[in-house]
Amino acid sequence: MELPIAPVAEQTRIVEKLEELLSDLDAGVAELKAAQKKLTKYRQSVLKAAVEGALTADWRAQRTQQGEAFETGAELLERILRERRACWEAKQLAKLKEQGKAPPKDWQDNYPEPNQPTGHGLPELPEDWLWSSVGQCFHVAVGATPSRKEPSYWNGTIPWVSSGEVHFSRIKATKERISELGLKNSSTGINPTGSVMLGMIGEGRTRGQVAILDIEAANNQNCAAIRVSETDVPAEYVYYWLWSRYEETRRGSSGNNQPALNKSIVERIPIPIAPPMELKVIVGLVEVLLSQIESQEAAIAVSLKQASAQRQNILTSAFSGQLVPQDPTDEPASKLLERIRAERMAKSAQLPTKNPRRRKAAVETDSHNDA
Repeated sequence: MELPIAPVAEQTRIVEKLEELLSDLDAGVAELKAAQKKLTKYRQSVLKAAVEGALTADWRAQRTQQGEAFETGAELLERILRERRACWEAKQLAKLKEQGKAPPKDWQDNYPEPNQPTGHGLPELPEDWLWSSVGQCFHVAVGATPSRKEPSYWNGTIPWVSSGEVHFSRIKATKERISELGLKNSSTGINPTGSVMLGMIGEGRTRGQVAILDIEAANNQNCAAIRVSETDVPAEYVYYWLWSRYEETRRGSSGNNQPALNKSIVERIPIPIAPPMELKVIVGLVEVLLSQIESQEAAIAVSLKQASAQRQNILTSAFSGQLVPQDPTDEPASKLLERIRAERMAKSAQLPTKNPRRRKAAVETDSHNDA
């Protein structure tokens, strides 16, 4: 390995200049990383304020002052439950008709009522809001993986979401696709655009992350599809709510060796329901604020990349003789190398040498003793 050697005096100047420049650069990088952490905390504060009603407090006060009437959160939930039951009854009647059977007596009593939230430990909400649960408001679908042994089940036209693709984003395409045969021969189904995907199991930080489907897609068994688009609740609101409670959702996992969520746990996740009009206002405000945060994060990322390049440029300049001015009166590097060689030779000469005669005599003595 070749090493450029500068005169000793110049080496001293290089080290001093490097310490000065790199110290300033490190301080700047530290400030940028601190700003990154502040933006992360600010994002969480925005999400928390949004889903607890603090972000729209002024909006509510203005509506109250104007005496404007609108559908409340309780009325929205009541309508959602009524529509879900009607949809279930229609499907049951269609199934009975297909089988050529008449509806049995009290068949409506078989309707599986969605679980209500317990309300334990939940914070107080603004007026006209109420607590519900994911399973009470929305249909939750857990998918499946078609058999990998059947090539005809794969590389079709149906997008298929895996948990690794669920990471606080919008899903516009998937890595894999399944065929109609794969869909038919597995328990997965096609989720409508606007469904909110929730990672239930996966490596690293996947569990608890969310994404919004911008396409119709099936999903595997490691993520749940919350079919928000079947209601008047904006998908973005549910997405923001689950994002805001990411760590809490992860703590709600079950299992010892590999903690995971399941459909039952997902359905029991509480969710605050605001009036439909306010939900739209919340989404609009959050989108503006998150866009500003993302712009600042992008600018910081660029600055950090530039700092890394600047560090490399500084080091390159230092070891190519361009960082500090050269002084012709400095002792040349060749003299330094001559002195180093002389010192190494002098040290080598002082090392004790082995005496071959002594070694031979010792060997003969050992042989005689052996005899």
